[in-house]
Amino acid sequence: MVVVKKVVVTMVDDLDKKSPADETVEFSVDGVAYEIDLTAANAAELRDALKKWIPHARKSNSAKSANGSVAKSRPVADRDQSAAIREWAKGAGFEISARGRISTEVRRAYEKAV
Repeated sequence: MVVVKKVVVTMVDDLDKKSPADETVEFSVDGVAYEIDLTAANAAELRDALKKWIPHARKSNSAKSANGSVAKSRPVADRDQSAAIREWAKGAGFEISARGRISTEVRRAYEKAV
């Protein structure tokens, strides 16, 4: 008997915690880069909130790779912790991908459990 398993990852809006996310918005404040998964409406709301400030700002000349993303590395400790969280989450019944961002919901549940 062959068993086929299909894992589906659904990105959820990080603000309302229930709507399917349409996009990941990246932004940076005080040298810290952030990304947030949002519906199209919430992404538009975030962009509207920044419209007041963007015309007065300068674009940063950060070093970017050929695909336009900023090259950054994560410490081994972060990778090890992410691996531990993923392993725990799978055992706890969360749907989680093998790579990419771990949701705040899963991280909080992990921290509560350990």
